[in-house]
Amino acid sequence: MKINAGEIRVGMLLEYKNDLWQVLKTQHVKPGKGGAFAQVEMKSFGKNTKLNERFRSNETVEKASLEEIVFNFLYKDDNNFYFMNPKTFDQIEIKKEIIGTKGNFLTENLEVSVNYYNENPISVELPNQVKCKINSTDAALKGQTVSSSYKPAILDNGIKIQVPPFVEDGDEILLDTRTFEYIKKI
Repeated sequence: MKINAGEIRVGMLLEYKNDLWQVLKTQHVKPGKGGAFAQVEMKSFGKNTKLNERFRSNETVEKASLEEIVFNFLYKDDNNFYFMNPKTFDQIEIKKEIIGTKGNFLTENLEVSVNYYNENPISVELPNQVKCKINSTDAALKGQTVSSSYKPAILDNGIKIQVPPFVEDGDEILLDTRTFEYIKKI
């Protein structure tokens, strides 16, 4: 699907120069002399390289069309994560490199969205919130206010986050998977 250069946003996937690119940064510039343009920083999915490109505001670029399918997480081994389609019961495997740190939040039967490009899985989207357990946290210092101070904590999956002072070891919390921030205690 063709889009105008002014419509490019962070996180979009673009087909450009026979490759698939994810937009990392975008800045719309209107210089005093000359036409407006979009300065775009992109990262290649295949080659893992970066590219800074300037698109004039009247240019069009090809937005990649992705197919999104819902899967349930089954298990992982040393190199792959395994998922099952709950409708067809087909199982797929996705390499650890594709999933990255999101793999720490996968629990059995967790429903995720897998994005396909040309019938190849390229990314996994977690639900916006997941339930986690606090493995260890520091003791709260007396006199700190709840609104302004957070303390470090380590989740049962090894991820380090900041939590309010009233959260203790063994507590279950909701975590935002997009920002890795504490939401609330369960």
